[in-house]
Amino acid sequence: MEEQPNNPLHGVTLENILVALEAHYGWEYMGHQITIKCFTNNPSVKSSLKFLRRTPWARNKVEAMYVNMLKKQQHKKT
Repeated sequence: MEEQPNNPLHGVTLENILVALEAHYGWEYMGHQITIKCFTNNPSVKSSLKFLRRTPWARNKVEAMYVNMLKKQQHKKT
């Protein structure tokens, strides 16, 4: 397996991404930023995983939100 030290998504599951985003932002904010039903209508990790695994454009937005969150957290540490 190839090492990817500069890829913040390397080795992180979609479920871990969702859990981290929900803990940091909450479903309401996530639904406001990315308008998809699995975030705005009775949100759960399970329903979101099902939708995001079938919908590449939405998954890309969620991954971008996660990377942005990591960058902001890293910036606060320095």
